[in-house]
Amino acid sequence: MARRSKKVFRSPKLARRQARKRRSTIAERRKKEFLWRGMTMDELSALPLYPPEDQPEAPCIATLMPSRAKRSLSRGLSEECEHFLEKVRNNEGSKIVKTHCRGMYILPEMVGTTVGVHNGRDFVKIEIIPEMIGHALGEFAPTRRSVTHTGPGVGATRSSKHVALK
Repeated sequence: MARRSKKVFRSPKLARRQARKRRSTIAERRKKEFLWRGMTMDELSALPLYPPEDQPEAPCIATLMPSRAKRSLSRGLSEECEHFLEKVRNNEGSKIVKTHCRGMYILPEMVGTTVGVHNGRDFVKIEIIPEMIGHALGEFAPTRRSVTHTGPGVGATRSSKHVALK
């Protein structure tokens, strides 16, 4: 006996859902290009940090930063931050550049480097990615840890070992 193929009724909604499911299982997705303030990383790296003196309205990194960073950069970088930025520029890429400048804002030219930021006790290793631009280095190296307490009486005096049952 030959089996007859049974025709399955598919509603348009079910057909759309199945098509969407097939499309979502595509193994390789397109990588979305990173944009910061409407500019690509190549365009950002070509911009100067400050505008030229003869063209104060020319686009630069300092004018694209968030307001707090823009205000800090308009006053100029400190000697310590300038020295750190020079070390980042001269870095070969494999070395970690250590710093205590927690208030230094991340610039596009720092992307791709590994920086050791001091948290008060040791240096926290941070891999700088494009999404970090405009943030301070100290935001990624927390200085405090959350306290996790153990049970009562652990490591305490003998009087605190008593735990009431009720």
